[in-house]
This record gives sequence, C-alpha cells and structure tokens, in this order.
Amino acid sequence: MFSDPTFWVAIAFILCMVGLGFLKVHKTIGGMLDARADAIRAELDAAQKLREDAQALLAQYQRKQREAMQEAEQMVAHARHEAKRIVEQGQTQLSQSIERRERMAMTKISQAESDAIAEVRATAVDVAMAATEQVLRTQLSADRQAKLVDDTIASLKTLH
Repeated sequence: MFSDPTFWVAIAFILCMVGLGFLKVHKTIGGMLDARADAIRAELDAAQKLREDAQALLAQYQRKQREAMQEAEQMVAHARHEAKRIVEQGQTQLSQSIERRERMAMTKISQAESDAIAEVRATAVDVAMAATEQVLRTQLSADRQAKLVDDTIASLKTLH
C-alpha cells in the first residue's frame, strides 16, 4: 500500500485539498481578523483624537481660568486701591472740616470775648458814671455843678 503510487497520489490530493481548504479558511479567518484589527485601530485612532481634543480643551479652560484669576486679582487690587483712596480722601475732608469748624469756633469765641469785654466796659462806664454822678451830687454844691457843666459844654464846642 505504501509502495503503490496511487496511494501516494491520493494522499497528495487529500493534502492539497486540505491545504487549499485551509488556505481559504485561513484567508477568510485572516480577513476577518484583519478587518477586526482595522476596526480596533480606527477606534484607537478615534480615541486618541478624542483624548488630544480633550487635552487641548482642558488646556484652554485652564488658560481661561488663569486669565480669570488674574483679572479677578487685578479687580481686587483696583478695589483695594480705590478703597484706600476713598479713605484717604475722607480723612482729608474730615480733617479739613474739623479745621474749618475749629476756626469757626475760635471766631465765635473771639467774638464772644469781644462782646463780653465791650459789655463789661459799657457796664463799667455806666457804673463809673453813676458813681461819678452820685459823688458829684453829694459832694459838689449847685454853683460848682453849674460851672462844671458850662466848662464841659465849652470844651465840646472846641472839639467840633
């Protein structure tokens, strides 16, 4: 049987058929695996692109956040500067107002002192005149009083 050439031809034929069948199946399986690998590769490429897009978007949002933080810090610094300026301006206005009121009070005090001095002088003059009148009435005679009045009238005429 092993020496019969027909046997070997049959074996070779079977092996060729199996080989051809295996190649077709292998090609089919290989084609399916290649298609699956291509699909997986496409999904990986799409996932990589999505990852890159997400990283770019994250970087953009982080940049915007930094810019917003810087802007917020600038706004806070500006607000502090404005508040400081307003406080300083208020303190200046307050000190000016206090000085103005102090000057007004000093002026009123000075005026009140002048009025008080004038009133005291007027009262002193009135008291002195009343005392002089009292002294003159009690100690001078009527002739002497008349002569003093005449002398005073004469001195007034020379003044004008």
